[in-house]
Amino acid sequence: MTAHASPAALNAALVPASQASAPADAPSPEALAFRSAMRKLAGAVSVLTVGQGEARTGLTATSVSSLSVEPPTLLICVNRSASSLAPLLAERAFAINVLRPHHEPVADRFAGKGGLKGPARYDGADWTRLATGAPVLADALAAFDCELEDAIERHSHVIIIGRVVASRITENADPLLYWAGGYRGLSL
Repeated sequence: MTAHASPAALNAALVPASQASAPADAPSPEALAFRSAMRKLAGAVSVLTVGQGEARTGLTATSVSSLSVEPPTLLICVNRSASSLAPLLAERAFAINVLRPHHEPVADRFAGKGGLKGPARYDGADWTRLATGAPVLADALAAFDCELEDAIERHSHVIIIGRVVASRITENADPLLYWAGGYRGLSL
């Protein structure tokens, strides 16, 4: 049996090195323009938390959205390379914690700043639990305790659909926002 190269592979082999495009892992001009445009979309800063004890981990996200009120569901997009993805898929329970302005250090820790991983990301904040046992930030603006309903792979991310089994809010508090590459408060 003979292996055949694809037309794209053949064309790539015929392009002189001086005309070769950027490496495959470099973002295209379209991707860079898209990223710049998306930075103009302000988003609430949340942390996804999963696991218990020394297996706790999580990540910072702005890609959280409600999906349905009946039944209560939300979605979050998680990069396929995120270290928290495998524990999330294995545990099948997680919490989304919507942050307040004084939680900026929490957002940084869960974003991995300073090289923090796993349970070290939970230091410096008070945590509790609701129905599933996933860690919930005690003074979050809002917290959604979820069971994993579905995980859909698309491109570089996995769309996580969570069935909300418990939620709570902190009244009379403002959100931490992310806009144009930095944290912001809400000014009315």
